[in-house]
Amino acid sequence: MEIHHGRHHAAYVRNLNAQIEKFPELTGLSIEAIQKNISKFNTAVRNNGGGHYNHSIFWLLMAPEGKRGEPSVELESAIKAEFGSFEDFKKIFAKEGLARFGSGWAWLIVTPERKLKICSTPNQDNPLMDIPEIEHGTPILCIDLWEHAYYLKYQNKRDEYIDNWWKVVNWNEVSRRFKEAMK
Repeated sequence: MEIHHGRHHAAYVRNLNAQIEKFPELTGLSIEAIQKNISKFNTAVRNNGGGHYNHSIFWLLMAPEGKRGEPSVELESAIKAEFGSFEDFKKIFAKEGLARFGSGWAWLIVTPERKLKICSTPNQDNPLMDIPEIEHGTPILCIDLWEHAYYLKYQNKRDEYIDNWWKVVNWNEVSRRFKEAMK
């Protein structure tokens, strides 16, 4: 993860910052605002802005032992209402992640109708982007499915990576994001 953060994520930030020269209107915008208006910008902004945004969430959604917490009562209740059980939710999420061909992300989002939904996106796209081929909503949980996220430890065993990733999910942050998205 140190290489992932220090090289891959850092490159997205560096490359997005370089785009400010081409698009001065990026100056002062939050990364969320850029994502919500991504159709106004070129592919470099889309890929690098998405890479920065997605990874920024990804790091927050993992925590060391003792700091992960449990899903809030409200989040757990919403998961059970939408997916049947917490275990079914994890299976559906994993299935979505395994079904993503090539590189991308799996997401748990709060839709504009305030429902939970699991989806995936290719490359560095995300559910905030204002492009038609993306499922729209507020991301509250995500997993990086690019090989650089897991190849050094898991090689081509994406399923094992996803299974082990659940052990480090920061449910305190997921619950906070859920509460905020439901306002």
